[in-house]
Amino acid sequence: MLDPVFIAVCVTAVLIVGLSKAGLLGGLGVVGVPLLALVMAPRDAAGMMLPVLLCMDAVAIWMYRKECDWSLLRIMLPGAAIGTLAGWAFWAVVSDAVVLLMVGVVTLLFVLDAILPLRKKLEGLPPSRPWGVFWGSIAGFTSFISHTGGPPYQIYTLPRRMPPALYAGTSAFFFAIVNTSKLVPYYFLGQLNVSNLTLAAALAPVGMVGVFLGVYLVRRISARLFYQVAYWLVFLLALKLVWDGISGIVAG
Repeated sequence: MLDPVFIAVCVTAVLIVGLSKAGLLGGLGVVGVPLLALVMAPRDAAGMMLPVLLCMDAVAIWMYRKECDWSLLRIMLPGAAIGTLAGWAFWAVVSDAVVLLMVGVVTLLFVLDAILPLRKKLEGLPPSRPWGVFWGSIAGFTSFISHTGGPPYQIYTLPRRMPPALYAGTSAFFFAIVNTSKLVPYYFLGQLNVSNLTLAAALAPVGMVGVFLGVYLVRRISARLFYQVAYWLVFLLALKLVWDGISGIVAG
């Protein structure tokens, strides 16, 4: 834990996730576990990150406590519960590389679809309940396996074009509920061990600083610029996830 490279990677990963929690970096927060996997086992990284994520969720919820689209969450959360249970059931079967590749491909298709005329026609329409349940379940599943629930969540929510603060608040409440539901399964899977909890306690303040900084910036950025940046970051993220997934499968 005193290795400078180890500390630098951990601090960078947690800070990025904290900024993403505030809604600033789109879905870029999903690089947290892949980055940590450079210096620790991926499953240990997922276990260590859960308490840190919960601390950041608490800060984000408090900051955005008055800004949440509950009608959207009522559509997505039942699917997220199904996805979480599926993630628990397939924890030992599905590899991290497969999850990263799956999330990357779906996210890349989402970004390509976002520039087509059909996507523009769908903007502003009432949210579809079946699609919300579907994408909520994918978000719950990928969030459980490797905390990469951001891109599936965004596929359903970004086209709604909510004001940045409302989007960030809705995201904060969604993932706070999903992450809390993962505590019991992670405990029984042995991911909340003393080593992981000790490291999580040391990194939690870094994540909370990232959330505060991200909230400050989100409230001062224009909606147009916010979504332009979000889509570009999600596109670059999709390419990285596809690359990491393919590399992991080939290496495995």
